[in-house]
Amino acid sequence: MENASSTFQLTNDRAVRPAPRSAAGTTVLFDLSIRGHHPSYLRHLIRYALRDGWDRSISIVVSPAFVREHADVVALTEACDSIEFVPISEAEFAALPSRHSKWGRIRRYFDEWNLLRRYAEKLNAAYCVVMYLDTYLFPLALGASLPCPFSGIYFRPTFHYGEFVGDRPSRKDRLQRWREKLVLGQVLQQQNCHRLLCLDRLSVDAVDRLSPMAKAVPIPDPLDFQPASPERIAEIRAELGIEDRRRVALLFGALNERKGVVPLIDSLRQLSPESCSQLCLLLMGESSIVDRLEAQIAEVCRERPVQILRKYEFLPEADIPAYFQLCDLVLAPYQRHVGMSGILIWAAAAGKPVLSSDYGLMGELVRRYDLGIAVDSTKSEEIARGLTQWLLDNNHILCNKPQLEAFARENAAEEFSRVIFEAVEEKLNPVA
Repeated sequence: MENASSTFQLTNDRAVRPAPRSAAGTTVLFDLSIRGHHPSYLRHLIRYALRDGWDRSISIVVSPAFVREHADVVALTEACDSIEFVPISEAEFAALPSRHSKWGRIRRYFDEWNLLRRYAEKLNAAYCVVMYLDTYLFPLALGASLPCPFSGIYFRPTFHYGEFVGDRPSRKDRLQRWREKLVLGQVLQQQNCHRLLCLDRLSVDAVDRLSPMAKAVPIPDPLDFQPASPERIAEIRAELGIEDRRRVALLFGALNERKGVVPLIDSLRQLSPESCSQLCLLLMGESSIVDRLEAQIAEVCRERPVQILRKYEFLPEADIPAYFQLCDLVLAPYQRHVGMSGILIWAAAAGKPVLSSDYGLMGELVRRYDLGIAVDSTKSEEIARGLTQWLLDNNHILCNKPQLEAFARENAAEEFSRVIFEAVEEKLNPVA
């Protein structure tokens, strides 16, 4: 491994100092990913630690690309000597195997864990928080370890889906669930595995049944929802050109096959002309299949009087609440999605019903919290049925507003950070 001076060097011309060592050791947050929720999770934790006066040193181990692409997050620590970003070296990052093959991914998981172990030793870590534990479960089950206690965020359990209403497991699903239980049972036996932070709060009891000691803790999928002003909402509505008297359904995020955009557009052909004349579909987000979508949209618009508006681009974070506030329905027709979806939380925070996949955790949350409609989103005719039900519901009785508010509160950003830091404090400063 390279020496400390090269390891802690930032490649965007701003030095990042190694976190100060102390006799008590530092708390290491480990996250080599740079997309999706990862920057926002770290942002929430830094802000909470600064606001709460966290009195332990924190070392945030990230990839070199993180400090280049998320300078705004790194800048939050500039005035604080006890919280520091520690990028691994360019050489260490380049040496990681490619994710493009199955065996490459598996080797990468072991190599990344070895990097965490080396940095934990070098930084004198008293505790580690692994920000995405799922990829390291297999190495841990085979004996990988750390020199200190650790907790990790567990994103995608499926072995408890059999407890949900309408579960339809395939043979592959059953094998996957058996494998998850076997691997997770081994991980939970590790003495240094302190807490499993479960984004799927409905998995907690099932996880704890795999271990003689209760280690699972529910953790929110954090959202800091700042409502847009009525003026900004009106501006965006005008910019988009939404026609009067149309009800607006929003599909937000990565517009790809996994999010169900293809069967969604296909479902419009199965709506009556009268229903289509009431509907404006908003497609907002980046897409790798633009040509395919545009051809599909052109065909639908020739057949039906529906308005389909789209922006194939990354939307400014400050404007995202406005899109959820201006719509009447939030679409989440994911294709057999495993784990939590932030879209459900955005919708709840904006007080909007959802049309969601009925599969797994998403479907169960929609049913339990009365968040809207859950359908088999792998079938375009079922999406069409849900849209028709919504369009015929003139009183908008599709969700329970108090339940939406409760669901949004459960996933507040501050609660996410509190759970993580309480786990650290529980281990490092146990009550006598």
